[in-house]
Amino acid sequence: MNVIGVDIGGTGVKGAIISKEAEILQEVKVSTNIAEGREGILRSVVSVIDSLFRNNIPISGIGLGSAGRIDPQKGEVVYATANLPNWEGTNLKAFLEKKYEVESYIENDANTALLGEMWAGATHKKQIETVVMLTLGTGVGGATAINGKILNGNKFQSGEWGHVILVPHGKSCNCGKEGCIEQYLSGTALTHAVRTETEFQFTHGAEIFEAYSDGNKQVKKVIDRYIDYLAIVIYNITVAIDPQAILIGGGLIDSKAHWWHDLENKLRTIDVTTAVLPASLGNKAGMFGAAAMALQHVIEKRGESV
Repeated sequence: MNVIGVDIGGTGVKGAIISKEAEILQEVKVSTNIAEGREGILRSVVSVIDSLFRNNIPISGIGLGSAGRIDPQKGEVVYATANLPNWEGTNLKAFLEKKYEVESYIENDANTALLGEMWAGATHKKQIETVVMLTLGTGVGGATAINGKILNGNKFQSGEWGHVILVPHGKSCNCGKEGCIEQYLSGTALTHAVRTETEFQFTHGAEIFEAYSDGNKQVKKVIDRYIDYLAIVIYNITVAIDPQAILIGGGLIDSKAHWWHDLENKLRTIDVTTAVLPASLGNKAGMFGAAAMALQHVIEKRGESV
């Protein structure tokens, strides 16, 4: 049994044919055509899926993860930012099923990333079903699974950790609030803090963490505060959700060799006993999760077990 998993981002659309055994059989990536809004984005999606269908491998279903708030029952984008222009209101399920005549399932991209890690990544074979994912990248996002099921929330915004208030009356956020986690823990926020609070003009998080490891005192002050904030967020999640594990993903995890040990030490000092694990699938997590979602639905309809 094979399915197609697709991940739509602001810069690229990635897709793969993935087997029931979590093996990638074929993979395609194209740039996201955001210049032409909804129609351009859909053309990018079609380009990926058409390329995968040309392999003549039987496909049992299509799973797709997209940025924005998604109603998974309807398969519709109920809210999207300017990163995906005119994307709000798009019914992806109806579009895909009409075009390909294959059952299709839609979710938020952070949710599919968590599903991917649970199926084939960091928590695979660990019997962990209640887990929170926190993604630290250009922004801060995340997802929550309870007993193996994604928690979408009443307004399809569960897991939007980046817009939880961390510092009351703090830095202004593009969501209209002040003091959001995203303004303190995103890679963008970290780079800005280093560039404004030190004499260094690093452009990438990797350079910052290397300087931290090298003992740069100015950078250390900023990173120490960053780790303090991250530890507080993790603590709050353990109290609010009480998961079996918290996964940390996003681009900053690529530099974990420089700071992960210090985070673990900080968590011990505030008595966090919940397992905190680095995500392991990188930018393929969304494709794996979209495929896992499609497989689950197809298997359930057939009355089989995963």
